[in-house]
Amino acid sequence: MSASEPEWYEGGLPHIWLPYTQMKTAAPPLAVARTDGTRIFLADGRALIDGIASWWTAAHGCNHPHIRAVLERQLHAMPHVMLGGLVHEQALNLARRLAELLPGDLNHVFFSDSGSVAVEVAMKMAVQYWLNRGERGRTKFVAFKGGYHGDTFAAMSVCDPEEGMHALFKGLVPEQYILDLPRDEESEAALNSFLADHNHEIAGIIVEPMVQGAGGMIFHDQMCVTRLRKAADRHDLLLIFDEIFTGFARTGPMFACEAGEVTPDIITLGKALSGGTLPLAATVATQKIFNAFWSGDPSHALMHGPTFMGNPLACAAANASLDLFHSEPRCLQAAEIGKKLTLGLGPCIDLPGVKDVRVRGAIGVVELDRIDDMNALKRRFVAAGVWVRPFRNIVYLTPALTMEDDDLETLTGGIVDVLKTCRP
Repeated sequence: MSASEPEWYEGGLPHIWLPYTQMKTAAPPLAVARTDGTRIFLADGRALIDGIASWWTAAHGCNHPHIRAVLERQLHAMPHVMLGGLVHEQALNLARRLAELLPGDLNHVFFSDSGSVAVEVAMKMAVQYWLNRGERGRTKFVAFKGGYHGDTFAAMSVCDPEEGMHALFKGLVPEQYILDLPRDEESEAALNSFLADHNHEIAGIIVEPMVQGAGGMIFHDQMCVTRLRKAADRHDLLLIFDEIFTGFARTGPMFACEAGEVTPDIITLGKALSGGTLPLAATVATQKIFNAFWSGDPSHALMHGPTFMGNPLACAAANASLDLFHSEPRCLQAAEIGKKLTLGLGPCIDLPGVKDVRVRGAIGVVELDRIDDMNALKRRFVAAGVWVRPFRNIVYLTPALTMEDDDLETLTGGIVDVLKTCRP
């Protein structure tokens, strides 16, 4: 252990198992002492500008004083109570506020504690919707190439099985129908033809609207979302929007589905829901979905219940986050960040090995032809004073919506400089 590393690092590091990490070959993780705003302060005294808002969660910056104050009050009143047979103010207020914010009649909120579980709940809802209506056999889902929906088993099944990270589990997870997105009339016709042939076995269609995130930061336009709604209606199928990444102004509007003026039957939310503080996710259904479970038959109930669902602290954080979305211009800030990302990352397009540069809302992407040494690339970014976490062949930014211009310039300039001087 070096003089700059704390004792807890040496004692605990041999016992931690990190996400998405080959523990034998990965570079040692950085020891973090604290966070504040757009800064990650390391135990050795260095500070990094957080370019990805702690995996897209800290929309208002890290450790926001309003969220922190609300959490402190809630901690004194009630850190947790089960949501089975009991309710509390924070959960009910949050459910009401989400229903008011979301389009259409997405008005029944089921809480969980991770995005993957929110997707599992959405899929379970969709299958049981048909079962409760007396239709058996509708157990399949249509998802799309380039998609990513989580790491639990049902969520893995609707991720891209070839390009995604879950190919190892082929044959173990349920096999779903993974198709091309309906980006044009030809692919729309192909989708409708497939749905007509397989309608009787499909429970629903699931997609990340406007941006497929962890599958490669792949963009599609609002017409694609509109085509999916039309196809679902034509074939009497349920449409699920996974907005765990795209929700809460990340793509510009409060929810990505607003761009196409489309209301899904079920929507999943997470990531920025609690303002980057505590685990919280939600699966929100329309009245039509809820009505299929409203019955005198106990077997028609949705039999799901994460232990910490609706946790008062997490819900309090989410309510505080919604306060900030209401009182401060986050959607306008996302649009301004997009302009600056376009300007700042633009020079990358002329660099060797760069395939594409694209921006949507507060998402900036530099797509490379390949990254040969991921550890070396990450070290270069840290040396430049920025926290950027490339994956596959993608270098991207998803900064806090509150990030100041100077920090944005440092982030984009760091990416340009590193890619200019280093062949990844």
